[in-house]
Amino acid sequence: MHRELITFEVSGQIFALDIMAIREIRAWSPVTPMPRVPHYVAGVVNLRGTVLPVIDLAARLGWTPTEATPRHAIIVCQVDGQAHGLIVDSVSDIVTMAREAMQTPPTAGQDEVIPFLEGLAAIDETMVMILDLAALSASGEGAMAA
Repeated sequence: MHRELITFEVSGQIFALDIMAIREIRAWSPVTPMPRVPHYVAGVVNLRGTVLPVIDLAARLGWTPTEATPRHAIIVCQVDGQAHGLIVDSVSDIVTMAREAMQTPPTAGQDEVIPFLEGLAAIDETMVMILDLAALSASGEGAMAA
């Protein structure tokens, strides 16, 4: 069985998300900061009349926060029935991967990222980290529900 993924870049690393979790990909638009939210919650944007919390994925993964520019994108995902935006540097491609091609993440290295990974896969000779959206939202003490 195969699986379709969207690949994108964050802080020079290639990540992927299951295409079924993605509602849309938006061009960058400035966010409205919110008080008393975790450091990785960039703020909110208006998505056709709905308040959409936007997460700085680089900051969420423990890296340097994104200095967003018009070249960045927001990937709108559906997590447990709620929409969230993820700031990414760029969106690359839609790829098809055999489910058995995904490998378990190593237990050593990049400790801040490992808990958020569903697995790793070599796609076109590039190592791609496949994100686990449920883990991204669950370990944030509800922070994605800005």
